[in-house]
Amino acid sequence: MTDAQPTSRRIRIDVPALTRVEGEGSLKLAIDDGRIEQLQLSIFEPPRYFEKFLEGREYTEVPDIVARICGICPVAYQMTAVKALEQAFGHMPSPWVERMRRLFYCGEWLQSHALHIHLLALPDYLGFDSAIGMATKHPDAVQRGLALQALGNSIIRLFGGRSVHPVGTCVGGFHHAPAPSDISALHTRLQEAQEYAAELTRWCALLPLPEDDDDFTSVALRADTEYPFYSGALVSSDGLSIDATQWDNHFREEHAPHSTALWSLYEGKPYLVGPLARLNLNLDRLPGAVRSNLDNTGIRFPSRNMFHSMLARAVEIELAIHEAIEITASYEYPAAPFDPVTPRAGVGFGATEAPRGLLWHRYETDADGLIKSARIVPPTSQNQARIEQNLQRSLQSFGLEHSDDELRLHCEKVIRNYDPCISCATHFLKLDLERRR
Repeated sequence: MTDAQPTSRRIRIDVPALTRVEGEGSLKLAIDDGRIEQLQLSIFEPPRYFEKFLEGREYTEVPDIVARICGICPVAYQMTAVKALEQAFGHMPSPWVERMRRLFYCGEWLQSHALHIHLLALPDYLGFDSAIGMATKHPDAVQRGLALQALGNSIIRLFGGRSVHPVGTCVGGFHHAPAPSDISALHTRLQEAQEYAAELTRWCALLPLPEDDDDFTSVALRADTEYPFYSGALVSSDGLSIDATQWDNHFREEHAPHSTALWSLYEGKPYLVGPLARLNLNLDRLPGAVRSNLDNTGIRFPSRNMFHSMLARAVEIELAIHEAIEITASYEYPAAPFDPVTPRAGVGFGATEAPRGLLWHRYETDADGLIKSARIVPPTSQNQARIEQNLQRSLQSFGLEHSDDELRLHCEKVIRNYDPCISCATHFLKLDLERRR
């Protein structure tokens, strides 16, 4: 008679292409006898070289080039770049330019959040593979999402000339100012959409969002009086408060062997950027009506539940419409849409809030304004270590005994919850080569 041999359940799940996200990524998950043995979120898109493309370019070319980094949030890349370059040149934009940049940003938050909620994430919570299938039973939700996205695109087009890869931004301001009649028409559309946005917040609060509390550090901008879009100090939930120039004192980028994206760590640990982090850190910056509507849902913030990112996006849609209404109500046609900028040798830093999180740029210029070096840290690369950390804990809570398909769907739901722009995060891997005889 021999001793019984222990049994072991070992499975490996490969998700070769993450659906309903922007870009290409994969997830490898190995479970051995009820324990996660390996979990790797891989971004394997080819390097895109944007930072190298910028070297030697004139500063006037930068806004149009960086807009091509992301098809979903080009405004964020443009606004962060012009902010950094204006700092390098010692230029202070006019109040009109600052307000219009905030309105421009409202358009991007509207279109990006509406796209994510209605077309990318909602199928996860309503039991559909895609928005097309979901539209058969929830046509009003899909139509609402498309209408809000179209409204956001209209704002981007008004300042950028087109809604995809806009070209209206320049260092110092904009190439043109919208006509008062166009702003008036936009103001009317925004007022008509205001109640729909409030309803969206209430509707998202009723979705069957998982109860999945976690422990994480939130990082976002925080302005003196306004909810952050374009400016503010860089703060964290554990007490950090710095400006963009001090980034390298607290944040570090490093290479992960399984990914072509750089990872970012705050004080050596993963951290969260994005709508949930912003709302957690800026709840008191919400306008009264938006805050009251959120409070009436019964869901309390700050929140430790990553799945409340869906509700945070809805709140930010409501906020963006509120802000855009206020700005368009007092629009004045300027004498000039930009202020002349004098280039000089210098180093400039910029940090703004892309829809999916904090975006940081650094540029060094020569005396003629040519770019000597560029460094860009997108939100997806900042969140990548946090996503892996979240997957580890969330899968354990969900239960590793579930079927392979159920585990795969849960992993995708967690990853999509961060709304990753995978293409934005790809960098060239520096090669340190040592040869020994």
